[in-house]
Amino acid sequence: MTGTTPNKPTIVLVHGAFADSSGFEGISRRLLAAGYPVVAAPNPLRGVASDAAQVRAVLDSIKGPVVLVGHSYGGAVISSAATGNENVRALVYVAAFVPDTGESVEALVGKFPGSTVGESLKPVPLSGGLVDLYIDPEVFPQRFATDVPAEQAELFAIFQRPATNAALGEPASGAQAWHSIPSYNLISGADQIIPPAAQEFMAERAGSTVETVEGASHMVFVSHPDATVGLIERAVAETAG
Repeated sequence: MTGTTPNKPTIVLVHGAFADSSGFEGISRRLLAAGYPVVAAPNPLRGVASDAAQVRAVLDSIKGPVVLVGHSYGGAVISSAATGNENVRALVYVAAFVPDTGESVEALVGKFPGSTVGESLKPVPLSGGLVDLYIDPEVFPQRFATDVPAEQAELFAIFQRPATNAALGEPASGAQAWHSIPSYNLISGADQIIPPAAQEFMAERAGSTVETVEGASHMVFVSHPDATVGLIERAVAETAG
């Protein structure tokens, strides 16, 4: 975090399922150049409550204000992790789930037509009845990362980390932070994983400040890093003080 500017909030980035923190390289470079401290929080993708506890521990270790950013399933994680944390000034959802209490990402993705995620999954059975779920690398570029250069999308398909079936089906529990913390939502207008209509529904319900990137895939933060950073900086400016 060398070169960061005093008094700027720490930007905490939380990846979603079928991804890892390597996808945040482009926006991290831009945020660091602008003087922000940046932390990519680990997201185990094992269960919403346990994943939120992991991110909450990271948040507790950071002094000063935080803007918390979540992509996809990471949106469900930050919605729980930030609850009750007065240092979190804003929540930024990037092509993300914004569940309310009792809702799972599995239920939300099926609320509107248009998702290809179910037909794209490649299961790997684990012990105890759990299953690790991947996006089949054969279809990852055209369904998960349509507007990312093909060679780069193929690498993301290789680097992806699986989520368990339990994590995707686990309902959000307890108070969700977006009820009390200002939220910002970057909607990916050509998303084949979370239908844009579902993103719009969740953003409107949360009272989020919304920006839409027309034609963007689920990896909008990779294909449109400037738009992503722009919304993060808007969240910083509008929730400062």
